[in-house]
Amino acid sequence: MKPLQISPETAQKLAEQLKVPLEHLMHMPQHILLQKLAELAKASSPDSSDPEKK
Repeated sequence: MKPLQISPETAQKLAEQLKVPLEHLMHMPQHILLQKLAELAKASSPDSSDPEKK
């Protein structure tokens, strides 16, 4: 498995937001990273994902 193909700046920001060490982030499987990003997005904007509240 090769490291993620993202810029160093993006990697640092993601590691901060996901609260994981940078080394873990760079070797995290892509499907797990996408799952964590989806959870982060859902947690940061719960109102936008609920169509009944619009």
